[in-house]
Amino acid sequence: MARVEGVKPEEVSDEYTARVLAAQAGTWGAPLLNHLVYARRPSIFRGVRGMWSGIEGSGLIDGTLGALLNRRVAALNGCEF
Repeated sequence: MARVEGVKPEEVSDEYTARVLAAQAGTWGAPLLNHLVYARRPSIFRGVRGMWSGIEGSGLIDGTLGALLNRRVAALNGCEF
């Protein structure tokens, strides 16, 4: 269970955030839980999305390695990934 409750996707007023959450639901069946927490503050949501876009766009970390690192960090933090 999240320590901070995320938003309900249908109640998001920021258009960008709503589009990202809808795309996640289309890809994975539901928005990612961490993004629901970030969506509580649109400026934080955009910052986190910018960070991930920068990492992906830099080409410095292969997509497969990035996914593996993400899962490892989630496991270390006790996330039910």
